[in-house]
Amino acid sequence: MLSKQPAHCEFNSRDLIVRVVHRIPADVNMISPVVAEVMQVVRDMGCANGKEFEIELALREALANAIQHGGKNDPSNQVECCVACDQNRGMLIIVRDPGGGFDPNELPSPILGENLFSTHGRGIFLINQLMDEVRFEKGGTEIHMIKRAAGNGPASGR
Repeated sequence: MLSKQPAHCEFNSRDLIVRVVHRIPADVNMISPVVAEVMQVVRDMGCANGKEFEIELALREALANAIQHGGKNDPSNQVECCVACDQNRGMLIIVRDPGGGFDPNELPSPILGENLFSTHGRGIFLINQLMDEVRFEKGGTEIHMIKRAAGNGPASGR
């Protein structure tokens, strides 16, 4: 069940067109409904024209990581997803989990050595490739992702 309970998101409210906030149980079955709603907003508002695939895949990966690693696949744990749309800046996304966090610098590269053949461990790598800006906050319990609007910034040609 999607919950639209208030969550604390650190977006600057100036110039935001829309804000979607969800607090969901840490259950992988909740990923698709949240992503579907967010992507409908993305399409309706035109905040990331031509970049919908990248946003959808990065959001799916971030939610899956938060549910699996931070929420331990336990529906009694809550994962938060905050999305804002700004036609000048693009899409701003925060996914927050209740876990103990992690150090993203300690993740092994999925494209080196035996990790190349691993069946997991590519989510953060993919997110970094798909989004224009990615940073981890609060000890790794939050991922902040930005996909810039077309023609805005050096990485906007992705």
